[in-house]
Amino acid sequence: MQPSQDNPPPAKPQGSRSLADLAPQEVKSVVDQYHGLHDADLARRKERYEVLVNHYYDLVTDFYEFGWGRCFHFAPRRQGESFKASLLRHEHYLADRLSMKAGMRVMDVGCGVGGPMGVLARYSGASIVGINNNAYQLERAKIHTRDVQSLCSFIHGNYMQIPEDDDRYDAAFAIESMPHAPNKTAAFREIKRILRPGACFAGYEWCLTKDFDAQNSEHQRIKKYIETGDGLPDIALSSQIDAALREAGFELLEARDLAPESHPTTPWYRALEGRDLSLSSIPRTPIGRALTNHVLRIIEKLRLVPEGTTAVSTLLNDGADALTEGGKTGIFTPMYFFLARKPL
Repeated sequence: MQPSQDNPPPAKPQGSRSLADLAPQEVKSVVDQYHGLHDADLARRKERYEVLVNHYYDLVTDFYEFGWGRCFHFAPRRQGESFKASLLRHEHYLADRLSMKAGMRVMDVGCGVGGPMGVLARYSGASIVGINNNAYQLERAKIHTRDVQSLCSFIHGNYMQIPEDDDRYDAAFAIESMPHAPNKTAAFREIKRILRPGACFAGYEWCLTKDFDAQNSEHQRIKKYIETGDGLPDIALSSQIDAALREAGFELLEARDLAPESHPTTPWYRALEGRDLSLSSIPRTPIGRALTNHVLRIIEKLRLVPEGTTAVSTLLNDGADALTEGGKTGIFTPMYFFLARKPL
């Protein structure tokens, strides 16, 4: 949708820094800072997680929208189901499990660029408040939810310290956003605080499965490349998510990995393998990613894009390959579903 004079784009939030906003000499500096944080030990990554995550999304948001669309997540796919249809069904499933409806006030924890938020506002009629610590993504979210702006509002803030009073929300959901949290229990406790007694929190979490072997060097390599390629300080085991929810004070109603629900011919990582070849899917396929990298390398040498742009693309390519490997080996899932309730 193109903005008109009667409906201008929202003002850019203070501190917004997309890849296009960065000065030519800044891009390489930000890339180097990002890699420096990931080369540090785990304690340092967790201590500096806000910088780590913001650097990551400043660099990659435009790439994500180009290659993936507005909904930055995966989904289990049924036989014959399209990539986009699976994402939509996956989003609707959360709304149904939370019984979202008109009149409810719901928090989208880590709302990204607002793709799923807009979908669920249209689907349920509920009022949704999205919290996101990245200013540029909030700018994009306001554009993507313009048609349901009466139902969507935003908080530029950190979900580890939500600037809301206690007991204000009827439900909350998180779609693959909690892996950025440096302390799962503290994050879940903060979400529980803003929910009304009896309200539910549902989400999809990136997890290592029971098949992950910490002594296996190949498993550790895949884990590290997923972390670096996706702006994560660490990846938790699914059992640790269950424990963190309970420790935060939630009643855990349900928790299971949805990845096995994909049809064998359409695993959740199929979109990264290039087996759904179409004009729109090319940017997310191995061939498309390699082609993008090659073109960027040429135009970077011609100084048509800032130095460091190719490094950002390479970072994402390595992450995509690691995600595929994690899915094939069964040691990783991006869709560990949980449904938890704040006790009465």
